[in-house]
Amino acid sequence: MGNSYIFSLTPTFTQGLVLGQLSILVLLALVLKYLFFIPPESETETVPFHPLSKSNPSWHQDVKEDDKDSIPEQESAHWFNILARQVVEVYRAKLQNNLTGYEGIEVARRKIEDHANNLRPRGFLDHITVHSVDLGMSAPKLSNAQVVNDNDGDSAPTTIEFDMSYTDTISVSLSTSYLFNYPMSSFARLPVSLTISLSLFESKVTLVPPSPASAAPVLTISLPQDFTLNLKTTSLMGSRAMLRDVPKLHELIEYQVRKVLALRGTWKVILPGMASLATVQQEIEKEQAASKEQG
Repeated sequence: MGNSYIFSLTPTFTQGLVLGQLSILVLLALVLKYLFFIPPESETETVPFHPLSKSNPSWHQDVKEDDKDSIPEQESAHWFNILARQVVEVYRAKLQNNLTGYEGIEVARRKIEDHANNLRPRGFLDHITVHSVDLGMSAPKLSNAQVVNDNDGDSAPTTIEFDMSYTDTISVSLSTSYLFNYPMSSFARLPVSLTISLSLFESKVTLVPPSPASAAPVLTISLPQDFTLNLKTTSLMGSRAMLRDVPKLHELIEYQVRKVLALRGTWKVILPGMASLATVQQEIEKEQAASKEQG
């Protein structure tokens, strides 16, 4: 028989190499048979494979259609009303230096009086004395949030629109004198006492997201020109013979308030890290110049 044999309890290096190769071949055959191959008697349907490419944007379209279907025509703005009320309360508190009661109202009265005298035309109005202020208790309420225009993938941003209504007890009572400078400076004075209170303010609020194509992307919040403003004005004019509630004075005050809201009814919120205040101001000046040229 001799001493020749293939395997032993202590295999050599050559025997171990052969055994390892055989085990790998057996494992590979099992994997191919049960994972990739199918029996000849079974019938299965082969699904073709189409890799996604930029030339086939169907998957982008599906995502956009899903987003459109998930957006309702009108969205509740209750969450925003809660946030807006808290913001208004912060402004009221800061205007009163976080004081309450009479002390807080007195602080707010002095601040409003100082601000009014800084803005008054000194050649026409005497010192303005603010007698009382009411900062109100309510806040603007938004409703009927909806998408106004959807650009379907266009670079222009989508516009969101809200309905806003504000009814409150906010009011201010003041007195001053109108100066007559003819035939000489301060020739005569006409005392005027006013109480102005807000009855109703209603308007659309337009929210325009920032545009990626803009050099200074900003979030734009604006009010249209056709808002509803109802002010209640009581007035006394004169020293001895007094005129009460002059209609022309009421029209003048309401016109000035409307003018201020129309001029300052657009707010631009700078995105953090996107642009500086100077860059945004330059973009606004360019837009105003372009609108004047078109007009």
